[in-house]
Amino acid sequence: MVLGLAGILACVPIALSAAQPGLPKAADLSSDAVAMRAARMPMVVLYSQASCSYCEEARTYLVPMANDPANAQRTLFRQIDIDSDAAVTDFAGQPTTHRRLAKQLGAKFTPTVTVVDADGRPLGEAIIGMRLADFYAQYVDNAIEDARAALAVRP
Repeated sequence: MVLGLAGILACVPIALSAAQPGLPKAADLSSDAVAMRAARMPMVVLYSQASCSYCEEARTYLVPMANDPANAQRTLFRQIDIDSDAAVTDFAGQPTTHRRLAKQLGAKFTPTVTVVDADGRPLGEAIIGMRLADFYAQYVDNAIEDARAALAVRP
């Protein structure tokens, strides 16, 4: 009985970590770009990597923002893993990997958050690292608002 209980308890952390949603991984950024152009909205991109505790901390702010219905028509959220060879289609419709795309877009440090337009061009300054955790969500929110304002004045 003790061994059975120990086996069940050993699975709890696995079940809890699997239940926690993350940010949507970038898969087809060219399709995302079509939606972004139609809605004139930016994309928040988290550059992450495995075993990055600060990336996990950044996700504790970004995931609730991504899941907030108020943000559904305001911005898209995606994650690009700089150490992953997972396939992704870039903003121009070309096949690549997360690793190559991160390098192409100039991401070197994690966590880095950028807000980009439908062509993958930054719409402001990147948020590198965690800075002050108490204000992190506000930094991201300000970056989204600045990006939306920049898109609104574009022809």
